[in-house]
Amino acid sequence: MLTEGLAPFGDYSTWYMVRGDLRSSVPPLIVLHGGPGCTHDYVLAFGDIAETGRPVVLYDQIGNGRSTHLPDKGADFWTVDFFIAELENLIDHLGVRGGYHVLGQSWGGMLGAEFAVRRPKGLISLVIADSPASMELWVQEANKLKAALPADVQNALTTHEAAGTTDHPDYVAASDIFYARHVCRVQPMPPEVVRTFDAIAADPTVYHTMNGPSEFHVIGSLKHWTIIDRLHSINVPTFLISGKYDEATPATVQPYADNIPDVRWQIFDHSSHMPHVEEKEACLAAVTEFLNQTGR
Repeated sequence: MLTEGLAPFGDYSTWYMVRGDLRSSVPPLIVLHGGPGCTHDYVLAFGDIAETGRPVVLYDQIGNGRSTHLPDKGADFWTVDFFIAELENLIDHLGVRGGYHVLGQSWGGMLGAEFAVRRPKGLISLVIADSPASMELWVQEANKLKAALPADVQNALTTHEAAGTTDHPDYVAASDIFYARHVCRVQPMPPEVVRTFDAIAADPTVYHTMNGPSEFHVIGSLKHWTIIDRLHSINVPTFLISGKYDEATPATVQPYADNIPDVRWQIFDHSSHMPHVEEKEACLAAVTEFLNQTGR
């Protein structure tokens, strides 16, 4: 069973897709995509969890994909609180406030953690996939990963970042080398991943405003974001996912493991930033097992 719809949110609309039946007695899994500024496409694999009998909700955050686009909005509009409010609205629109699980990938995991520290009604468990607990940690670790790239690639990245010419073909090509190592090691990237990257290119408003021009050149409004000092407030079982070659290195994930009271962590040995794509069967099995262990 597959349904699509639009959830009104003030003057805007959030597009969503449901695999499975929300009338089921099994609480749904709500999937938060990354970016900020990506789309649901690259996390479509998580929708296959619906085959186990658990409904799965995927959606495009406002500003992206099939939801309302707002290219004229600035950093004062694109905030964590805005996306939290959108998620709250979607939960109520779908009528699942009585119980639901949340899985966030990359920025989606950051958003999921921000959501969970508020202890929202109905949240049963949280999955944080490939997410940093601090953007300053993220940049520190990205610089280490960049330092391991070939010298000519490093030079292209550094030169164009300093010059502000990150749209130059040489910068894009150098970024692709980093991405093939630390974002998605399945090459060429699967069509659903390509669709998300194409969507960012078509409207980079949210990504450029909150993050920056690339995964490792973070100059947007999230540059100093951290949740480390608030993680102790998360009061639901939490599952951490990351890949051995992930741009979300162990150092960026460790604060989640250290500070969330009820937490477990699995690192996928053949993956980078997208275990759900790179080791799909093993990743979905691990997530499904965790969700089932909550008893709901």
